[in-house]
Amino acid sequence: MKFYRLKKLDIFITKQFMLLFVGTFFICQFVLMMQFFWRYVDDLIGKGLSMEVMAQFFWYMGLMLVPQALPLAILLSSLITFGNLGESSELTAIKAAGIPLFRAFRSLILITIGISIGSFFFQNMIAPEANKKIAQLLISMRQKSPELEIPEGIFYDGIPGSNIYVSKKDMESGKLYGVTIYRMTGSYEDQAIILADSGMIQATADKQHLLMTLWNGEWFENMQSSELGNKATIPYRRESFFHKQILIDFNTDFSMTDASIFSNDARGKGLKQILHDIDSLNNQYDSIGRSLYNDLRGTFYNISTNPSTVAITTTQGEDKKIDKTKPGEKLNFDSIYAKLSEEKKKNVVSNTMGRINSGKSEMEFRSMITKGDAELIRSHKIQAIAKFTLALSCIIFFFIGAPLGAIIRKGGLGLPVIISVLVFIVFYIFDNTGTRMAKLGAWNLWFGCLLATGALTPLAAWVTYKANKDSVVFNMDAYKAWFTRVLGLRSHRHIFKKEVIINDPNYLEDANILTNISEKITEYSQVHNLKRLPSPIKVFFRYEPDHAIENISEILENVIEDLSNTRDKLILTEINNYPILVVKAHTRPFEAKWKNILAAAIIPLGIFFYFRMVRFRMRLYRDLVAIKTVNKKITDQIASFNLEEEA
Repeated sequence: MKFYRLKKLDIFITKQFMLLFVGTFFICQFVLMMQFFWRYVDDLIGKGLSMEVMAQFFWYMGLMLVPQALPLAILLSSLITFGNLGESSELTAIKAAGIPLFRAFRSLILITIGISIGSFFFQNMIAPEANKKIAQLLISMRQKSPELEIPEGIFYDGIPGSNIYVSKKDMESGKLYGVTIYRMTGSYEDQAIILADSGMIQATADKQHLLMTLWNGEWFENMQSSELGNKATIPYRRESFFHKQILIDFNTDFSMTDASIFSNDARGKGLKQILHDIDSLNNQYDSIGRSLYNDLRGTFYNISTNPSTVAITTTQGEDKKIDKTKPGEKLNFDSIYAKLSEEKKKNVVSNTMGRINSGKSEMEFRSMITKGDAELIRSHKIQAIAKFTLALSCIIFFFIGAPLGAIIRKGGLGLPVIISVLVFIVFYIFDNTGTRMAKLGAWNLWFGCLLATGALTPLAAWVTYKANKDSVVFNMDAYKAWFTRVLGLRSHRHIFKKEVIINDPNYLEDANILTNISEKITEYSQVHNLKRLPSPIKVFFRYEPDHAIENISEILENVIEDLSNTRDKLILTEINNYPILVVKAHTRPFEAKWKNILAAAIIPLGIFFYFRMVRFRMRLYRDLVAIKTVNKKITDQIASFNLEEEA
């Protein structure tokens, strides 16, 4: 019955959350889309793309970014929801009704788990196709206008039948400088080389050709062909030109690239296909590895299959089998080597070093071939893990946002947005760094993929615990007091004249008490030498409480409280000069005995706290001197009151 009795609370909180979630989701989606768009803006602008192509690009881009927008939207909406409840005192009313914070979270926890499951299925079924389509569109856009894609200082082969090198490119005019063109007009023998100081490449009006305009250059072309035969008297031709135009067949209309080129991209695959491809790749590369091992074993090591013989290589490079004297006895190569002459020893060493270097070079070359294969397997595993971690981040972000909203109790889009952005930036940095290092093989795969999740999970658990215990995490006064206590910073009194005084101070009694305090301070100073360094053994292991100072402080505070009702300006000024005594810090670092022992065991920490305690002893000495001075001034002032009354 209790479950149904609180159903209205679930409905109320769910409505608040869902309205904010829808709004924040579209905001986060828009921000991520704009960030992605600006990364590829150069591939879109100036290509003459139709509205249909642009619409496809934005549609698939939006689908691809949905899994990333969901965690951020949950973080922001949950933070604002409970921030609004706290700011309007509704959260206080819920707690006053005896409803724990986790009970208020219950409906949203179920919703978040549902969103997390939906995020996983979205990544597994829809996002791979969106990733494949967006990659296909980007490649197609780059190939649509190759004159804009030619880089500086690199051979570009995006134009069929040509390989173009450009030293410098003017982005505003589109002019190219230091142009070198290799054209394959037929067979390899018919290759042409064109050099030009400058040039331009433009698409024709029908979008079916590229017009290449060159200035101040030379054309070299091999003239050997089947018509001329091998006995041709002119093997090639050379042409110098000041201005030349070349028309190249190239369809610059937009056409989709074949999707088969993305077959190895793990981002375009579902979990089932990724796991299947990982098994296939492992089997394939294991067979390649075994083949390489057998080749190297047979080529460089010449291991004999006969256990009673071993094959060695002579100085002439011929393989020769030597029988073992006993089947179980190992062949002693050192004794064989020792029987050789000095010249043969040098030949053996030289031959062996050559074989070793050759084997090392062969293995390094083949390792370069298999390096890309290993990275491909890691990328598949990373994408399989990411489908789970990105869905799990929805739950983690909720347990960061909702408790933080309940703690800070600030709604709106001010502080919640700042906190959400900071948390997401931390998550993005850890996730991007871990994924990249895992893909390169520098870090363990699981460590890199779970780095962001593992870093934020303790934070989520901590803020949830603090919110459930009503801890004031963002109370700056509490942090200030803690730092003041740890660093031993001094606090000052601020006592002001009261507008209404009901009872005047008992000046005579207060004066007698202050005189007594001064005597106790003198007696205390004779027994305890505060200027002397204390014994570390007594400080950390044999603690003795200082009740005398505690008693002096308590009595003094009572007198100050009574004298604060005075109308006399001098007494009011002097009681503000009383220092606030720290009655325990001069005896030991901590209250608990085990903490003192632990501080002593950790030597750097123990040294810090020991000298901190010494500092408090010197401060207490100065404070006691100051108290006696103020006591003398106040008692003299009270004595003057009595003389005036007698007069």
